[in-house]
Amino acid sequence: MAAAKGPSVGSLGKLTELRQRIFFVIGALIVYRLGSFIPVPGVNPDAMANLIGQSGGILDMFNMFSGGSLGRFSVFALGVVPYISASIVVQMMGSVIPSLQALRKEGQSGQRQLTTYTRIGTVGLSAFQAFGIAVALMKQQTSGGVPVVYMPGFGFILSSVVGLTAGSLFLMWLGEQMTERGIGNGISLLIFAGIVAGLPSAVGHTLSMSSNGELTTIKLVMVVALVLAVTAFVVFMERAQRRITVNYARRSGGQRSYMNQTSHLPLKINMSGVIPPIFANSILMFPAMAATWGNASHQSRWLQDLIQVLTPGEPLYDIVYAVLVITFAFFYTAIVFNSQDTADNLKRSGALIPGIRPGRSTAEYIDSVMTRLTGVGALYLVLVCLVPTFMQNAWHVPFYFGGTSLLIVVVVVMDFTAQVQAHLVSHQYEGLLKKANLRRG
Repeated sequence: MAAAKGPSVGSLGKLTELRQRIFFVIGALIVYRLGSFIPVPGVNPDAMANLIGQSGGILDMFNMFSGGSLGRFSVFALGVVPYISASIVVQMMGSVIPSLQALRKEGQSGQRQLTTYTRIGTVGLSAFQAFGIAVALMKQQTSGGVPVVYMPGFGFILSSVVGLTAGSLFLMWLGEQMTERGIGNGISLLIFAGIVAGLPSAVGHTLSMSSNGELTTIKLVMVVALVLAVTAFVVFMERAQRRITVNYARRSGGQRSYMNQTSHLPLKINMSGVIPPIFANSILMFPAMAATWGNASHQSRWLQDLIQVLTPGEPLYDIVYAVLVITFAFFYTAIVFNSQDTADNLKRSGALIPGIRPGRSTAEYIDSVMTRLTGVGALYLVLVCLVPTFMQNAWHVPFYFGGTSLLIVVVVVMDFTAQVQAHLVSHQYEGLLKKANLRRG
């Protein structure tokens, strides 16, 4: 009876593999945080911090995702955004280019080749972005006339390109190692660590404003209630499924055959996860950041107006962001879920959806269900990412832990917890199986 209650906390000490994986994740996150304080040579740290504070908007958001590395201009300033962008581009090309489509069907060997293409793309994107940032920073000065770069020139550009590119490649390798040797998706955990790293200072600043009277108690309570409500809503939607009834005409199990068995095909509402908001942010982030870092005296009026309207919280930015999130939600779902493959698998296993013919009709039915689910999931992502932003703009609360960051944190924590529980259940099942075998012996 005691074994049926599930694994206890004390059993964690007996799970050597799980303990090692958790320690590896913790150690990797510590390395990531230590590396975020290693600066690229040639930058005035105080002037760089003032530049980020004066610019605000998109730079603050980028600084948040990098865990404050951009404000310190550390070797991790680019974060994992180049790797995410390269991986999504490779996945997009994999659904268009026939040769890449063939690689996707070759199993592990094809996946290794696609991973190589992703790494090459990461190098190119990182070097390009690092070069643009270095060139732009050499033109920048603080409001007091202090230059951001001590000695502008080719040497600074070379050191920045090498340092930032090496930092992005190291984070790419570290994320892959965390996925292989740790628990959960390593890249998502690195983004999670970057967001959470700035949470204590943001909470402390908000509480200090409340104690100083700059923020009323009612607004503070409303902010806390909003964060809790959005968190509960995200948890509910991420667990929500549409279960399609599936009938098996005949299923074999050992020496027995089961007739007319009924099961379910679970389809998540948000099949794309946090990829659409991350990719939408990466697209809107770099053009605005490059324009913001350009020399304002040489910018035309229309470019200055474009920079202004592409600031988070502005109507045009929110509209473009919502369109990008919805677009990538449908596109990424189409990449990770193939209705025809699902229909073929059901047909091979002798499963039928009641009232639907097997084969093409089943694929069309599943595709229609997924289209409706993805529409709901895309609207859910837009709602979670933008509504807290609207509330923060209305209340002028300097609490940056808003929609996109909150969504990423909750989803990553849920995925990490689910994988830990899976390891515990697997360990318990193996223990019960060993006891049963000993009793039989």
